[in-house]
Amino acid sequence: MSTEPTDAELVRQTIAGDEAAFATLAARYRSRAFGTASRFARGRQELEDLTQDIFLKVWKGLKSFRGDAPFEHWFMRIVVRTCYDFLRKNRKRRENEVLAENSTDYLTRQGEVSPEHRQREAFEIVQRLMSQLNEKDRTIITLLELEERSVREIADLTGWSESNVKVRAHRARKKMKSLYETQMLAES
Repeated sequence: MSTEPTDAELVRQTIAGDEAAFATLAARYRSRAFGTASRFARGRQELEDLTQDIFLKVWKGLKSFRGDAPFEHWFMRIVVRTCYDFLRKNRKRRENEVLAENSTDYLTRQGEVSPEHRQREAFEIVQRLMSQLNEKDRTIITLLELEERSVREIADLTGWSESNVKVRAHRARKKMKSLYETQMLAES
């Protein structure tokens, strides 16, 4: 009977040069990275590029993993920070996309609307509002509301204090509400 190697064992093996150990570690955490990155990226290609960047940073930074906390925690810090950096780097391009979307009639209203269509519309509205937030606000909303992480967990992942996380969350929610109200007024 063989047992699965622990994360610590896989890390040691990877540092020693065993690429198969890293492949196992990557396979173990791919869905976590993909899930978080999907909240930041638009489109499949962007998501795959972001996920690849995450694992490249993990690979390069693995020697700095001290093991005083679980590997998963160290890994998720890299995921969140890489996603945050991604948002910062792509901010201008995304702002231009939002302006282009807002100049067209984004949501069509035609007679009887199915529940699936309403859900899709709601998702599109949230995505559009999220794309108008700055990187820090989008990170907070994603982690707190979409991934349902605790304030303490977000503070650990981002390096911000718990009170800073709470303040940022309050301000981000308020900004989203304001953007939504402005958008609804413009559409009516």
